[in-house]
Amino acid sequence: MSGFPLRDRAAVAAALVCPPAVAGLLVPFRTDLTSTNAALVLVVVVVAVAAIGNRVAGALAALSAAVWFDFFLTAPYERFTIGNRDDIQTAVLLLAVGLVVSQLAARARRLRVVAITDAGHLAAIHDTAQLARSTTSPDAVVDHVRDELTRLLGLKGCRFEYGTLLGHPPRLEQDGDVVVGRRTWDVERRGWPQEEIELRATGNGHYYGRFMLAPTPGATPAPLQARLVAVTLADQAGAAMATTGPKERG
Repeated sequence: MSGFPLRDRAAVAAALVCPPAVAGLLVPFRTDLTSTNAALVLVVVVVAVAAIGNRVAGALAALSAAVWFDFFLTAPYERFTIGNRDDIQTAVLLLAVGLVVSQLAARARRLRVVAITDAGHLAAIHDTAQLARSTTSPDAVVDHVRDELTRLLGLKGCRFEYGTLLGHPPRLEQDGDVVVGRRTWDVERRGWPQEEIELRATGNGHYYGRFMLAPTPGATPAPLQARLVAVTLADQAGAAMATTGPKERG
């Protein structure tokens, strides 16, 4: 749980708390409320939790809703037992429908984030390409890309080294993977390596230098999509240097 964003942790907590709370609120009405209508109310709770959280929160909410529907709203009451066959079917359907709609709600949230992120990524790529076309200074493109990488990847800092490769730092590859030594580093699970990461800038098949990425300690690592955009931006810097020639800094 500590690896989840705060919003997702809150959603998981809501998945455990909200279904029993809502089911408890329905207790005074359980003799007048059909089990189907009670189940529908709990499905709404599941959807709300999934919409603000992730798939884990949605699945937990669906399971919690089914359990507390059984405990509070089906006879014999206040026992984890269901005596009526129709109520058993309703409980099973509540769980199944809750799982399905929670996954759909979580997917809708994820697609919305991707769409918003895509717009920002496209703007970064477009602005860099426009600068590369309008300037005769590769340094201007390098500076611009360095700032974009810092923002895009949530870095503590970023610098550019012209010329020869030195050492064997972790490396951000063209496919968005991070390689440490000869092994792929699991960025999603382990976070960034706690040292500078190189991102090479090449143009027309020639190596011109590398961006040295300094991760922010404890920060959530950038997703694959952002890392692929970072690679594209570095390639644009390399292409600018291939066109106008690098200007080495002392």
